[in-house]
Amino acid sequence: MSMIRVMVVAVAAALLAGCSDRPRFLTYDGPEVTRIVVWKEHRQMALLHHDQVLMQVPIALGFAPVGHKQRRGDGRTPEGDYIIDRRNPNSAFHLSLGISYPEVHDRMAAQEAGDDPGGDIFIHGRGRDHRRSRGDWTAGCIAVSDRQMERIYAMVRTGTPITVLP
Repeated sequence: MSMIRVMVVAVAAALLAGCSDRPRFLTYDGPEVTRIVVWKEHRQMALLHHDQVLMQVPIALGFAPVGHKQRRGDGRTPEGDYIIDRRNPNSAFHLSLGISYPEVHDRMAAQEAGDDPGGDIFIHGRGRDHRRSRGDWTAGCIAVSDRQMERIYAMVRTGTPITVLP
């Protein structure tokens, strides 16, 4: 009887662990992700090894998705060529990878318009507060599911180029 009780407790613990909000830190030993491409119009993101698609996922964008980000608070997702410049394992959005926006040209354009270009643009999961969000809901970031973000976080290294297309 005690063996059955131990098995029931082990199964219950495993099920509860699967419900945790804490991210799983996966390992990845496949081909290097050499580039990320985002197609805003199609709400898709691809992780590439040269010309080979390793993973393609649906995405959500900023709440005003058409056009290039121009200023803080405009709800747009930047367009152009950037770099993954930081990793945040403690993100409120499950996990996140920082995008190097704003670059010099973004800062100059905003300055000429008398605006602040904004910043803190990430690829991130949904996190606890946005599990039920639908459509384009971020402040300018690129959002994926938490499970997809765990895989992406394992695959993508700091310094990986990212191209965001209209």
